[in-house]
Amino acid sequence: MATKTEAKKTTKADKKPAAKKTAPKAEKKTVKKNVKPQETHEVEVVEMKKGSYLMAVGRRKEAIARIRLIKNGKGTMTVNGRTAKEYFKTYELREIVQSPLKIVGQDDAVDISVKVEGGGLRGQAEAVRLGTSRALVQLNPTFRKALKKLGFLSRDARVKERKKFGLRGARRAKQWSKR
Repeated sequence: MATKTEAKKTTKADKKPAAKKTAPKAEKKTVKKNVKPQETHEVEVVEMKKGSYLMAVGRRKEAIARIRLIKNGKGTMTVNGRTAKEYFKTYELREIVQSPLKIVGQDDAVDISVKVEGGGLRGQAEAVRLGTSRALVQLNPTFRKALKKLGFLSRDARVKERKKFGLRGARRAKQWSKR
């Protein structure tokens, strides 16, 4: 009769190693577009490789921002398909969003594409700031010191407290009457 340790050793040896998965490479596709009934033109469409941009996520209150930092860009920032200036209309919110790029001097060197949802505009702006800061640290770890010093890498976890049963709000009780 085998002991427990021997039984464990035999089961580990019987298992086969899992096959490694490889990431698919970018493919070039050719698409034919009809310009005139007689002529056809071939257009080459190149899909973006996974490594040509860095992804990061920023959160603040109910807002979630998914950031794509594109290397070797021109300094454009798009938020939900619009420019940052159109989306964040006030000067203060635009400064919050662009501050990490200005601090590390990358405001003209990279493009940023943002998809943000939930919360209000202020929470969304701070979520974008956190996500942008995290993406910049992935781009160059030496940026971490400057961003950390200004508090751009800390997650502000304050959220609205939930309403409890039997109360009017999170803590507000019904009015009490002595008589």
